[in-house]
Order: sequence, then structure tokens, then C-alpha cells
Amino acid sequence: MTAAIQAVAAPAPSRRRPRARRSINLAVGAVLFGTILAVAIVSLFWTPYGLEDTTGDRLLAPSAEHWAGTDRLGRDLFSQLMVGARLAVLVGFGSVLIAAVLGVTLGIVAAVADRWLDDAISSLLDIAIAFPTLLLAMLIVAWRGASLESAILAIGLAGSAVIARLTRVTATRVLAQDFVTASRTSGTGTLRLIGIHVLPNVWPTLVVPLALQFGGAVVAEASLSYLGLGSPPPNASWGRMLQEAQSTVLVSPVAAILPGLLLVATIIGMNLLADGLRDIADPASRSIR
Repeated sequence: MTAAIQAVAAPAPSRRRPRARRSINLAVGAVLFGTILAVAIVSLFWTPYGLEDTTGDRLLAPSAEHWAGTDRLGRDLFSQLMVGARLAVLVGFGSVLIAAVLGVTLGIVAAVADRWLDDAISSLLDIAIAFPTLLLAMLIVAWRGASLESAILAIGLAGSAVIARLTRVTATRVLAQDFVTASRTSGTGTLRLIGIHVLPNVWPTLVVPLALQFGGAVVAEASLSYLGLGSPPPNASWGRMLQEAQSTVLVSPVAAILPGLLLVATIIGMNLLADGLRDIADPASRSIR
């Protein structure tokens, strides 16, 4: 994590990656993540079967009636995968929103505050970053009870410290620029200074970290569900599907393979998409406005 923060603070290399590679990253990421997002949206209105419907025999192989087969209770796996995509997207966006709002706010406050307040916030952030994200999420979920809302809140709070630290480093660098000094001299207030100078120059730096937060949130939610601390039944989660399939993996490997593949596809797709968007914004190749 220290290396990531130093990478943000250090000047970036001037050469750019080839345009073709940037386009490929963006296209592949958009296709992968766009497919997961489309499945999540469709699941709001339609699934082949209900999550609690035991309409087939147990551990059926994929067929025309059950596209991904059935689990050990005879429930349709494809329907569970669709609802799992919805939960993954909700957890990803919800936790990233919490991490972004809280992290950016704390980071900018630390950057513009007096020395003692900056030191206090920085010390708290160091402690939070050193604390394992999944363990912190487990403690919050155990305190509030297992639910989708608890998982989103826990993962968002756990990830906000990293965003706050990166925001503070970038905002401090922006505030040291001559154009900010000139703006202050002309009488621009602190809030307006943040709105017109700091935030526009901070957000491109946070694109990739927030995308990594999204992927990490999906993995964290799957881990919590695997441990029984995620969204309770009848909601389907890829993590719970993996936990339920481990006892029958030799008989019906599809039940374990498909949730794992969707987890990997979601994380890779979001990371590639963010990488492509970062190259479009390309703040490293431009001088700060």
C-alpha cells in the first residue's frame, strides 16, 4: 500500500502507452463488465426460476431446461448466478460510493487543515490501512448482523482509508501549485478553491484505485458470504454458491466453476475498464490545470 501511495505522489513517466493497447483495455473491460452489469439489470425483472424453486433433480448437468444445471437442493444454478451478479454490482457500487465520499472528504480536509489536524487524520488513516480489510469488514458485519446493507457499509468503510490517503497526497500536491497560490491571493475562498481546482485534479488519480476498490469489494462480499456473514438467504451470492458447492465439487464441478469464473471476469473487466478510462483522462501526460 505504501508503494501505491508513493506511485501517486511521484511524478509519472512522460511516455504514453500505445493507443491500440489503451483501446483494447477499454474494449475488453467494457465487454466483460458490461455483460455482468447487463445480467444484473435483467435479474431485477426476470430469472428462469425462483431462487427457492426446487424444480429439477439434484446436481443436474447443464441442459436446455436448466442452462447451468441444478445444485444439491435441485435449485436452478443459472438463476442464482444472475442474482449473484446483481448482488456483486450492488456491493461494488455501494461500497465504492461510501469509500469515495468518505475518503475524498477526509483526504481534502487533511490537506487543507492545520498541521495538528492533518497529523491526527493521517495517523488514524495509517492505523486503518494497516488493519486487514476483510477482518474489519467481518467485525462490522458481526456487530450489525449479516445483511447486504451491513456488507456494503463494512466494505465501504474499510476501503475509505486508502482513498483518503491517496486524496490527501494528491490534494497536497495540487495546493502547492502556483495557480492555487494566485487564486488564493485573488481572494478565492477555501470551498471554492476545492471545487474549481482541487477536485478536478484529484479525481483522475482516483479512477484506478476506486476500480480496484470495486473488485476488492466483490471479493470481500464473496468472502463474507462464504463464511456465512454476507447477505442471508434467499438472496444468492457467488461466495455462498462456492461454499455450498465445495462438498459436491467432484460430482458437479459446474456449480463451483461458474461462480469462480464470474468473480474473475468481474474483477478483470472492471480493472481493464478503469485502466482504459485512466488512459483517456491521462492526467500524467498533462500539466495540472
